Amino acid sequence: MKFTAFGRTATVRTVMLAGVAAVAIPASVSAQDTDLEEVQQQTDSDGDNIPDAADASTGNVIIVTATKREQTLQETPVSVSVTSGETLERAEIRDLQDLQTVAPSLRVSQLQSSANTTFIIRGFGNGANNVGIEPSVGVFIDGVYRSRSASSINDLANVSRIEVLRGPQNTLFGKNASAGVISVVTREPQFEFGGSASFTYGNFDQIVAKADITGPLTDSIAFSLDGTYNKRDGFVDVVNLDEKINERDRYVVRGQLLFDNGGPLRIRAIGDYSKIDELCCYAGNVLAGPTVPLLFAVGGQLAVEDVFSDRAFLDTLPVNDIENYGGSVQADLDLGSLTLTSITAYRELRAFNQQDVDFSSAAVVSEFRNQAVDTFTQELRVASDFDGPVNFLLGGYYFNEKAKQNSGLDNGEDGRLFFDLLADASAAAAAGRPPQPGTLAGVEAALGLPVGGTFAEGPSTREFFTLDNESYSVFGQVDFEVTDRLTLTAGFNYTDDRKDFSLRQDSFDPLANVNFVDAVIVGGIAQALQIPTSQVTPGVIQQFAAAQPAGFQQIAAIATTPCSAGSPPPACNQLLPLQALQFLPPFLAVPNAVEPGRTNDDNLSYTLRVAYDVSDRVNAYFTYATGFKASSVNLSRDSRPTNADYTPGPFGSTILAPSSPIRDAGIAVPNLSTGSRFAAPEESEVYEVGLKADFDRMAFNLALFDQTIDGFQSNAFTGTGFALVNAGSQSVRGFEFDSTLTPIDPLVFTFALTYLDSKYDSFPGSVVGDLSGQQVAGVPEFTIATSATYTHEFGNTGNLLIGRLDYYHESNTQILDGVPDAPDPIALARNYRREVNQVNGSLTLALENGFEISGFVRNLTNQRYLSQIFPGVAQPGTISGYPNQPRTYGATVRYRF
Repeated sequence: MKFTAFGRTATVRTVMLAGVAAVAIPASVSAQDTDLEEVQQQTDSDGDNIPDAADASTGNVIIVTATKREQTLQETPVSVSVTSGETLERAEIRDLQDLQTVAPSLRVSQLQSSANTTFIIRGFGNGANNVGIEPSVGVFIDGVYRSRSASSINDLANVSRIEVLRGPQNTLFGKNASAGVISVVTREPQFEFGGSASFTYGNFDQIVAKADITGPLTDSIAFSLDGTYNKRDGFVDVVNLDEKINERDRYVVRGQLLFDNGGPLRIRAIGDYSKIDELCCYAGNVLAGPTVPLLFAVGGQLAVEDVFSDRAFLDTLPVNDIENYGGSVQADLDLGSLTLTSITAYRELRAFNQQDVDFSSAAVVSEFRNQAVDTFTQELRVASDFDGPVNFLLGGYYFNEKAKQNSGLDNGEDGRLFFDLLADASAAAAAGRPPQPGTLAGVEAALGLPVGGTFAEGPSTREFFTLDNESYSVFGQVDFEVTDRLTLTAGFNYTDDRKDFSLRQDSFDPLANVNFVDAVIVGGIAQALQIPTSQVTPGVIQQFAAAQPAGFQQIAAIATTPCSAGSPPPACNQLLPLQALQFLPPFLAVPNAVEPGRTNDDNLSYTLRVAYDVSDRVNAYFTYATGFKASSVNLSRDSRPTNADYTPGPFGSTILAPSSPIRDAGIAVPNLSTGSRFAAPEESEVYEVGLKADFDRMAFNLALFDQTIDGFQSNAFTGTGFALVNAGSQSVRGFEFDSTLTPIDPLVFTFALTYLDSKYDSFPGSVVGDLSGQQVAGVPEFTIATSATYTHEFGNTGNLLIGRLDYYHESNTQILDGVPDAPDPIALARNYRREVNQVNGSLTLALENGFEISGFVRNLTNQRYLSQIFPGVAQPGTISGYPNQPRTYGATVRYRF
């Protein structure tokens, strides 16, 4: 069967009825006895064609392209949920962050800036907070891969539908889809003049203005222009600065051209620009650790363990300045039984954010990041449309990306005093007195460091990271119709991925540049040889250890012995407790003599599927599929050499470190520790059984799955940076159930339930200890998304009153796997859980003349919960968290023409 493009614009009444039907069927499809081509060409009583595939619900059919072919949702033998553009409007879904309330297998969380959003499908997902990581969930907009979350969270404009494909999708998508895909499809230009304009006003002085226009330029060229402006006051008061944060201030403009003269060649060109300039994001105090009194001691304020008060105290406002722009050209050439498709795209992302990371009014530490990402992609594929039993799709994909980040930490005017009090905290507690300043000055004098240089106001670190990524994929799929009801499918994807990266960090704190064990050893050797410490070179140390082994061992023993009642000075090292203040030691740059700064991965993944039409209304399928995501690079200040390249000595000593490639090359820096430079590839595997049933007034989809990712790339915040490591194995077993019930024509119910049993099968090397056998935090066991839509038509006038109520639920779940640096990191994290119960509603009056007015509310009950928690920055024992958004409401006026 050949698939034809949709025609010109329909009347408002047709659009409304089609949209309501699409709202009613988020992941299922009704009567299958209507031929797809007939539906596409069907017209209403006024002779106008149905305007869009996603809204083409006359005949109760929804068209999707989850398998890169146009099929009805029931015919698509994959686990996919579809949200129409009409649903997005009715539910007031502004960006992908809101999408999870109608797609229960999807979770979306925004972190410390507008540029950090994590997408999770079936409990798998990563990618935010580290520009070196591409997400396990791939986001595609009009067939173009968006490699970074900041380039995909802009307000959604002119969306036809959003398809959420669950499980690995690499055999049809060329880049990084080991956990799933979010595919956003926007409306094409039309050859009849039309458009719309809308204005929304809501609480927090929210203003959303949208407009679009489309029409012909010539008989063969159509255009469309659309734009969105979204501005809202913040809902968090920064008390001491008399400002508000967590605001919205963003806009998007987009233009398209479509060439279609009815011949074999069809070309669609898209260009867009978006801008975000926001004060975001609020992190409140969840647990006040022992450092919080020290913040008060230096004059700081914060709302202690009152995260939902929406009150913050900061010394500087958080800045988010993001530009995202680019363009794509898609060309489709009809060669009869073959269609050749080319998609060429180039995008640029510029993101700057700055934040007070001690989250108090004290000027202790602030951070900035300046990121630039340039991406070129080229996809070329050919698809067959034979009358015979065999059809295929074969494609190639090329990806070239360059990412850069300049970032750093700055000490504020209160930083030195805060850390000076922290240095005395243990001794003060033992003596039963308040901490006092002076420790840092004493250490500086003893070690000959610049007076006042430790934690001095100004730059603490400066980081320079680059990543060049080039990859290509060859992918394809063959469908063999054994009978009219039985279809066998086999697909493959071969990927070759190469990354070259460089990392450099300048750490300016003089105390962090000294290893206390090595300092005592150097001082002891200098005293023994009666020479200045400046003359104790590595050669002198080696000669002394060889000539006087007993003396050297005695000095080393003193250097590595913490002082205690049993080991009083001078037979111990009094400086060792100060290692807790060496947050940001010198950084070993990459590439170097041992570490080349390169990864090179290749993989062959595949899909095997059996699909069977039990009847015209019931379809079943079984799928076995594998997926792949290449190595990710740890572009953070927590990047460290691996154990294979370096083994530190006691307390980070370089002098006492055993032989290793880095030590033997003479490039080790003081206080060098081990970790990871990059995480090895992810390899996923899924077994899935699905059933799709479609009856006159009810339809449902059921998918049962067992999915595993070996080497899942975990990116965990440690308090000063991000540790990127591979979990040995992470798995999830469960089911997804989507249903639609239409008891009477005006009333439609939807119900979707997801059950996930997610755990770490093997993860001994996490930053919080051995997580093997533990449930994965942040993955709710049960998720429910349900809605009711009632459409009342006033006689035969074409005027409609549409009411929608939806409910979203996540069962009670632990938020974080563990809290680094806590005495029992895993046990402490079990105290922090969340449960989500969100109610949203809208009521719309849609008139035949194109005018609409609607009222809406999101989070009707004003339920508050934490979306994520994390350890306090350089504050052991403190926990901070990001709360969700409070109740929002407003009214929208819209006119379609």
